[in-house]
Amino acid sequence: MTTVSFGSPRKGPPSLGAKLVRHNLRAIKRMAGRALQPHLMAQLKVLECDYQFSIDAGELQIIDGNWYVTHTGLLRLARRKKCRGIHVEAVDPLCDVGSSRYVLKATVYPSKASSGFVGYGDADPSNVSALVRGAEMRIAETRAVNRALRKAYGICSVEELGGRSASAASSDIPPKFPPEGANGNGKGSGHKVRDRLCQIVRKHQLDPALVKAYAVDFCGAKSLKEAAREQIEDFVNQLAERAEKDREGLLCQLNSYAPSRKEVVA
Repeated sequence: MTTVSFGSPRKGPPSLGAKLVRHNLRAIKRMAGRALQPHLMAQLKVLECDYQFSIDAGELQIIDGNWYVTHTGLLRLARRKKCRGIHVEAVDPLCDVGSSRYVLKATVYPSKASSGFVGYGDADPSNVSALVRGAEMRIAETRAVNRALRKAYGICSVEELGGRSASAASSDIPPKFPPEGANGNGKGSGHKVRDRLCQIVRKHQLDPALVKAYAVDFCGAKSLKEAAREQIEDFVNQLAERAEKDREGLLCQLNSYAPSRKEVVA
């Protein structure tokens, strides 16, 4: 369990906005060696104006053609915004020390009167780089804090900065389950299960690609086509129950099936 409190923020220099723009433009020339694409420049202007992020300070990076706000950038933003503190604790039922799997919960209090913004982070050897194996708990903490800070200050994710990601763009498309008659399915039962799953995904705003990966793992099959009807029905029932009773925990588990991507760890 970790609690971070922020003291009185340091006063920024005068005319920070104008100086920041000049510094960032010089940093872009050093970093890219050429002018950025128009959409990146437009995004940078928003990030400068709304959040005062600095490239030289390591608060912004370009990853996969989009701006990414680093862990350092989010923490410095919290200080500039006079954040009252951050509380982090382990979600014990979802942690497994033996397999180096950790799930942490972070609560950010942007003001004294705030009830807090919550974010969850998970990490295990399957979703972290081989370069940082052994630091899964620290990475889970960083992810949890990052997500809570993004909620508290309205910072969108790296995908949202550059538009909807491929998975987000397909969020209304449910995973395909076995067709009628496959593996003992009765006539029409495949469509009924798929329709119910579609409703769950839409209602609780779940990522269908991650749901499909979770379903395959749950059923213990190489693909959903090889899963038995009873297994699929059990999965859908369990998914519906968890989505209603513990959506945050479900999202955390679904995130563990996301493809590994570059993480910025302070």
